[in-house]
Parts: sequence; structure tokens; C-alpha cells
Amino acid sequence: QNYMVKEKRNTNRKVNLTISRSPINFFAMSIPVSSPPRHRPLSIIVAAALFPSLLAPPTVLARPIVRNIKSTHEFDALLKKHSTETGFPVVADFYSDGCGPCRMIAPIFRQLAEQNKGKAVYVKVDMNRQHELAQRYQVRSMPTFVFLVGGKVVNQFSGAGEGQLRQFSHSAIAQAEEENVVLTEESLIAYYKEKDPEKDEYSVREIIQKCAGLIKNNKTDKCYGRPAFNLGRKLRKKYKVMPDFDKRFTPENADANTEEQKEKSRSKSKSDEPNLHLATMEQLEEELQKRLDEILEAENEAAVDDDAEFQHSWTPSDFPERVVIVGGGPAGLSAAIYAARAGLVPLVIAPPIGGQLQGKGVDVENFPGIHMDTGPGIVAKMREQAVEFGALFEADMVVKVDASSKPIKVFTEGGTKVETHTVIVASGADSKWLGIPGEYDMRGGGVSSCATCDGAAFFGKDVIVVGGGDTAMEDALVLARTSQSVSVVHRRDSFRASSILAQRVITHKKITVLWNTTVNEILGEDAPLVEGIETSDAPPRKIVTGAVLNDIVTGKETILPVQAVFVAIGHMPHTSFLEGVVDFQEGHAGYVKTKAESTWTSVEGIFASGDVSDPIYRQAVTSAGSGAAAALDAERYLSEYGLGNEAAEFEAELLREMMEDLPSREGEYNAYEEESNRGKGMKESMAADKEQTNDTAEERRMESNKAGTDEDHIEL
Repeated sequence: QNYMVKEKRNTNRKVNLTISRSPINFFAMSIPVSSPPRHRPLSIIVAAALFPSLLAPPTVLARPIVRNIKSTHEFDALLKKHSTETGFPVVADFYSDGCGPCRMIAPIFRQLAEQNKGKAVYVKVDMNRQHELAQRYQVRSMPTFVFLVGGKVVNQFSGAGEGQLRQFSHSAIAQAEEENVVLTEESLIAYYKEKDPEKDEYSVREIIQKCAGLIKNNKTDKCYGRPAFNLGRKLRKKYKVMPDFDKRFTPENADANTEEQKEKSRSKSKSDEPNLHLATMEQLEEELQKRLDEILEAENEAAVDDDAEFQHSWTPSDFPERVVIVGGGPAGLSAAIYAARAGLVPLVIAPPIGGQLQGKGVDVENFPGIHMDTGPGIVAKMREQAVEFGALFEADMVVKVDASSKPIKVFTEGGTKVETHTVIVASGADSKWLGIPGEYDMRGGGVSSCATCDGAAFFGKDVIVVGGGDTAMEDALVLARTSQSVSVVHRRDSFRASSILAQRVITHKKITVLWNTTVNEILGEDAPLVEGIETSDAPPRKIVTGAVLNDIVTGKETILPVQAVFVAIGHMPHTSFLEGVVDFQEGHAGYVKTKAESTWTSVEGIFASGDVSDPIYRQAVTSAGSGAAAALDAERYLSEYGLGNEAAEFEAELLREMMEDLPSREGEYNAYEEESNRGKGMKESMAADKEQTNDTAEERRMESNKAGTDEDHIEL
């Protein structure tokens, strides 16, 4: 029922059906094959419309593209498998559900996993559950990405940087392909016979043995991996050409190894199984872990990839969208709810972040109707409500809007072009930074703008929060739960935050307020190497060790030893994609200018809501209210300009043409016509019966009158 058929005719009487998504109900029509050519397209029973599953390919429950790690042992087993069986690099995303940047980069991470399927393995590690892994790789901020080749760390960075993620992924894949080589003794002997005949076979074997000795835990005498590749480069430098390598891992070999292991497991005899009654404690633990691994692997094989919920529910149409909403925070979701309830089927284009509200780890106390719920919880409920009423979602970033002609064109980072009659801009704001030495270099090493995301990484540590607004107060209260001490650095002698939050911070025993103070520099050092963790020759990361503070009253500088600096000095509207399209407010850089008492911008069809147009209040509840207002303004705009449901109008016109094209069926049996005639005959029969009844009643009345007259005459 969700398809329509566009009829296309050509001279050789072939029938082409274009199936596209649109809400319409079809009925099956059967027309004789001998119908005239112009009716022949209609002689097809529109089974595709009634049974779309006939055209759809069978659904296959595939393994997740991105694997979620459930334990340290599972992660270690994964590294071992791909180090010894496939050679694929492993890319690990250390994240948290309450981390906004984590949600922003998640679609890109998944997209890379799909693009590099068969070249690399992508996994996600929940920081709140896998503390051991987070400590092992010194994860101090989220998201943090760790790239491993052969079980060794080759790169690592923190932050939602798509460019870095793509670059390091490609670099890890290239390195894995370089190391996927084996230099055999036969190949090296043949190489020397051609390039240096004086070299005897004994000397060649010594070279192979030295190469094999450079490989850690090498139980064979083979020369492979990075030592083999480095040996080849040295030989190329000397003889201008590299020797011939064999591939260490191939897809066929990997599949063969897997099948061989399964076959061995199936064919294992009863006598090979351990006697649990006589086993030692170590043997029991080993057997238990083995069976747990088998269960876990079976679960991973049977797992269904459901990470894309709410992310790609939109399908491109031949008609412009009526409403496109840019942003997935309170303003965008509120607009989506109102527009969806009005039957406009809005399309929400935004990363699955949920705006700034997504990063609120403390309970939200000032959102009406919500009691004791966090920011992520409120966002989740709003999204579910919008979906329930028919809103569509596309997980992407808008990078450009073209309003030079109608309909308006919206371009996304993923290369999608969406045409729409109206655009509601609710893209929110990005965090501001201090712009001081050490800040950029140590992002991910202790410098962060999201206490909810990264606070857990500094359990029992000393930290700083810079700022004096509500965001700074909330961050300080979140960090006070886990950190040893929290110092709030503010450049004034009073907070701008609400009085209840400010009072909680001032009276908290673990929080110290440093008034009239600024941060001049963030100090750091190279992160220490962790014993047992193999790393490449990449430069070490820097981590925070302290901050240089300046008292603006006395001018005195002091160094405060801390392990993290959280910046909470406000936000900048995310409206760069509207530069040159709409007018901005004077005196408030980046804020979209709207007409008085409305959400209308300087361009017809574009509306602004939330933090992109509000430099004063900037609250979740005011953003939600302006989002609702923007949806109402968009609905009125569509009504005033007569921009309705073009798809439905086209379908109605198509059905009318189809009914007009129906040929005459005189002389042919038609079940529908028979039913119609039967009804017509019943009506005619009922009318005749009624007329006959009326005639009978009239005769009886006349006879009765006549009889009465005769009786009167006799009596007289």
C-alpha cells in the first residue's frame, strides 16, 4: 500500500513500471489482454502495489558492522584472532551513551566500518563498563579512537574529528597491508642469485633466521610482518628492487582456518574432553573460559545490527519535502512533533546527538512535566514521540543551504541533496574555547568541554572547571561525584548561573571557587608508556599536569596541579552553513535574525528556532517552545502558498486518469457490474412493491367508504 505506479508508454508496446514510495491504496484491475494498446499498461494487475514484499529482496539478519565489546577477554581474543588469522587492523571507539560528541561521530564511524568491510574491524567499547580497557589505553576523554595493527597501538586520538578518523583508519589499513607479507627462504635465495650471485645459501638462511628472531613470540622460523617488509625495503635501497613476497593472510586462508577450527571442534572425541572430576583448578578455569568464549562467539554470530535506529528512516522521493528540520535538540524535536501531528511528515537531518541537552548528566529540574530525568532521557522521549507521529530521521550534517530558487536545496556532509519547501533551522550551538597555549594540543589528554562525557576518566583526580554560568555549575556538580577535588575558575566576583545551582556549588565540600581568576596556560607532559602494551613509533600523547592561573586583581600567577581542565564558557551558534543566505543579528555574531514575534527569517520558507536565534535565554524549554512556533509558522506558510501534499495530489490525478482509461465492457461478465445490477434490481423491486402496496391501500379505503355509504342509506 506504500507504492504508486507511474505509467510510461512507448511505441513497441513494452510496459515499464516505476515503483516509488508514496502513501496510496491500489486495487487490482483485470482488463482483457485484447484491450487496445493504449490501455495495455493498465491490464497489468498491480501486484507490486498490493504485495511489495514480492519485489523486496529477502531479509537477511547480518552480523553487526560495528561490534560492541562486552569484556576485556573478548577484546583480547579479538586482537589475537586478527593478529594471527586475518591481519586486519582493529579500530576501537571508546565512548559513552551520555557523550554528545560520541553520538555525533557514531554515524561516521559506522560509515567507515561499512566502507572498509573486509579490510578492517571496527569495535565500540563502553567507557562506563570497560574500565580496565580504558585504563590500559589511558583513555582520558571521549570519544577516543585507538588503532591497532598486529595487536600493537599504531595511532590514538580523542575528539569527534572525522578527518583524523578517516586518515588514521586508512593509515592503519595501509600498514596492515604492508605487514601482510612473508619472505620465504626460496624467494630470498632466488633473489640473491639474480642480484648477488656471490651470496651463498647458508648466508641467506642466516638472514631469514635473523628476521624471524625479530618477531616477538614467533614460534616458527618464518620471516613475516614488519621485519620482513623492512628487510625488503633495505634490499630495494641496495639493489633497486624488492624481493618477491607471499601473502601471509588471504580471505581464502582465513575462511579455511575458521572452517578447520569448526571441524576440529565438531569432530573432537569424547576422550579428548577433560575429565572434570580429576581436573585441577587451573584446568577447570581454562575449560570454563573456553566454553564462555564459544557462547560469546555464537551470540556475536547471531547478533542483529540494530544500531541504525532513528538514523536512516527517510527515503528520497520524486517530490520536494514539505518541511526539513536541521537539528536534533529540543527545538528541532519539538518542531518535528508539531509538524508531524499536522500531517507534514517532517524530515529531521541531524547527527544523533540530541543537542546540548544530550550532555546533561545531572537531573534536569526546570523542564515542565519532567521530574528527575537526565538530558539524554528527555531527548530519547522526544525522539520517540516524533517518530510515533510520523517524523523521519536522517543521521547527517547539513553543510549548505541554497535558497536562490524554489524549492530550497539542502546539502549534507554525506553528499545527499534534499529539496524542500520549508527549512526549520534548529542546529543549536557549539562549545567555545579559551584559545590559550596547551588547550588544543591536549584535547583528549585532559582538556574537554563535556564533563558528563569525560568526567569518569578522572576518578579520584584533581580537576578544574572554567566558567560561571549554568553549564559550569552543572559540570562542577557532575565532576564532584567522582573527582577528588574540583576548582571552579571564574573571572568575576559572582556567578551568572541560577541562584540554586550557584548555591549548591558554593556550599559543596569538594568544590573550591577561585574568584577573579583566569587560566593563562595549560601545562602537560608526554603520557607514560603502559607496561605490557605494545606501541608503534608514533609520537606519545600529551596529558594535562597543571594550569597557570592569573589573579586579575593582583596580577599574580600561580600553578595549580590538576589532571584535567573542563571548559564551560558558553557556546557559539552552529549557523556557518547559512552564511550569505539569511541575515544575522547585529551585536550577536552567528545568531540568525528573525522578524518580530515570529520565527521567520529574511528568506521566505526558512525559519529559525532555539539557540541559533536566541542570544538571551538559551534554555531547553525556551528552545522547545520556539521549535513549536517554527513548525506552526511553516504550516501557515505552506497553506498561504498552496503548497500541499504533491505526492497525494499526483496519486489522485493518476487514479482519475486510470478510471477514465478503463475500456467499455459491454457483453462481458463483470462481477462488480453484477453486484451493481443486483442492487439496482433490488431497488426497482422495492419501488414496485411500495407502489403496489399504495394501490391496495387506496382500493381498501374506497371500498370502506362505499360500504359505509350503503349502510347509512339502508339505515335511513
